[in-house]
Amino acid sequence: MTGPGEEPFIAAVKPLVDAIGGELLPADEAGQDDVVLAWEGADVVAVRLPQLADSLDHILAALERRQGRPLSELDRRAKQEVVRMLEARGAFSVRHGVETVAGALGVSRFTVYNYLNREKGV
Repeated sequence: MTGPGEEPFIAAVKPLVDAIGGELLPADEAGQDDVVLAWEGADVVAVRLPQLADSLDHILAALERRQGRPLSELDRRAKQEVVRMLEARGAFSVRHGVETVAGALGVSRFTVYNYLNREKGV
C-alpha cells in the first residue's frame, strides 16, 4: 500500500480519517466517490468517506467517549450544548437526524426542536 517515506503521511492523516468515520484503502482501489491523497507527487492512499447518517452515529459515539458516559445521562444544559454543536456540524440536515439525536440524548424530538429554536431566539 505504501512506498518509502509514505508511512508518516498515512500516520498523519489517519486520526482525521478515523474522526470522520472514513476508511483508508490503497489508492489503486479507489472508487469514483473516494478521495485519493497524494504525497510528493504520487498517489498514496484513498479515503472512503462515510455516508452522512453513518457520520452522525460516529459523531454521537465520539461525544459519548469524550463525556465518559451515555449522552442520555447529561444534564439539560449539557444536552443543549450537544445539540448546538451538532447543529453547527450539520447533523440536522441528515434524514432522521433529529430522531437519531433525540434517541441518543434520551429526549423527545419535540425537546430537540425546542433546543434548536431556543438557539435561534424563536
